[in-house]
Amino acid sequence: MNFAASATRQRAAGLVAELQERICSRILDLERATAAAAERAASAFTVDDWESPPSERGIAGYGSTRVIAGGAPLEKAGVNTSVVTGAQLPPSVVAQRPELEGHGFFAAGVSVVCHPCNPHAPAAHCNYRYFEAQAPDGSRSAWWFGGGADLTPYYPVLDDVRDFHRALKAACDRTNDDFYAEFKNWCDRYFYLPHRNEARGAGGIFYDYIDAERGTRDELFAFSRAAGEAFVRGYFPIVERRAAQAFGERERSFQLLRRGRYVEFNLLYDRGTLFGLQSGGRVESILMSLPPLVRWAYDERPQPGSVEDALQEYLQPRDWFAEDPFA
Repeated sequence: MNFAASATRQRAAGLVAELQERICSRILDLERATAAAAERAASAFTVDDWESPPSERGIAGYGSTRVIAGGAPLEKAGVNTSVVTGAQLPPSVVAQRPELEGHGFFAAGVSVVCHPCNPHAPAAHCNYRYFEAQAPDGSRSAWWFGGGADLTPYYPVLDDVRDFHRALKAACDRTNDDFYAEFKNWCDRYFYLPHRNEARGAGGIFYDYIDAERGTRDELFAFSRAAGEAFVRGYFPIVERRAAQAFGERERSFQLLRRGRYVEFNLLYDRGTLFGLQSGGRVESILMSLPPLVRWAYDERPQPGSVEDALQEYLQPRDWFAEDPFA
């Protein structure tokens, strides 16, 4: 078998490209509709297709970075794909799978981050990826799927949070009735800032190293596609609902402050960021996830009882389908 060009690898590369096209198309539909309502020209994606020949570290690959900025609904959004091989798994992966130290790898993934203009519209992220590890003798030593999606509101609305989780749960349930509860709890643990004692947002799903113990490769490929579609169905209608909601300097200031938490997580804890930097990835593509504007202020906290203070109720793990999640 030609390990570098196996049918499974081609399938993984095709899936991430398919999800990129689907999500970019939905973003452009949203942008055109918003621009038409505002009687202005619609923004477009800046597309940076790239290919990297083998480096001194034995890493090669290709991908596409697509970024839209300055739009009406989305201040910045990125939809990136990468398909890479490397001679050795980077330390961030070996730390999770020490038995694979010294093994080569193949990785195909799509990564999406959306930072809306309107503070009433939540930011959101999703990432879906397929990995293979390659033993020194050239054989495949392991394969697994990872990914997830999460919602980061600033002025949260319970129905929005429920809609987002409902879409993800439906995708999980089609593959395994246990996935949603398991992956939601995993997300609650993963997207957490221990130095702030709060979650990054209102959660979603997260999973990693899901392999043959949890389903066949066909089933897990289908799940990755369904979860990507669930992000489209669950997130963009929220942005549409909130894009025209009135806001002022107070809301904008709070949005920029809270974006600081997003930056802190991505630079301190995010596995994708660590993997990209440790594997010699393209820095501009890796840091695409960061918001265009952000601020930090010394010990600035919302006034107790204010609408901004209400966000704190959403930053701890909740059963979003309970009659009263905050009871």
